Amino acid sequence: MSNETVNGLLQQHPFCQGFWPDHIARLSGMASEVHFEPGELIFQEGDHSSLFYLLISGNVALEVVAPGRPVRVTTLVSGEVLGWSSLTGDTGKQFQARALEEGHALAFDGARLRHACEQDYAFGFALMRAILTVMAERLHSIRVQLLDTYTPVGAGN
Repeated sequence: MSNETVNGLLQQHPFCQGFWPDHIARLSGMASEVHFEPGELIFQEGDHSSLFYLLISGNVALEVVAPGRPVRVTTLVSGEVLGWSSLTGDTGKQFQARALEEGHALAFDGARLRHACEQDYAFGFALMRAILTVMAERLHSIRVQLLDTYTPVGAGN
């Protein structure tokens, strides 16, 4: 994939909205193209996978491994991110990720991204602000699911 194509994908990706052109260029230089096959296990809960992904196409299930079978927590779609915990260092993955269909993503090494943040504080601020937005949205989504699951029918009536 050409650098121009990667630049275009990054400029269009919702995660990169608000990034400066030099931030996009910096990300572009670190991107690797990856493809997922339907049913492919991208990473397991607890893994120390170092990759952070920007989903370009396809759907990915985030799952919690429960006794006997995985339980889907949410489904990520094109335009979302996967593997944000790789930016925190040595913490393990909070969920398991499984491709639900053929997918395409840009992958970034977490250690390399952390190093780039240390080298350029403006880039680091933009990246961490975008990650915090993703984390807040995921937390809200899971909170709503929990409320739907555990709120008694007719409560408050």
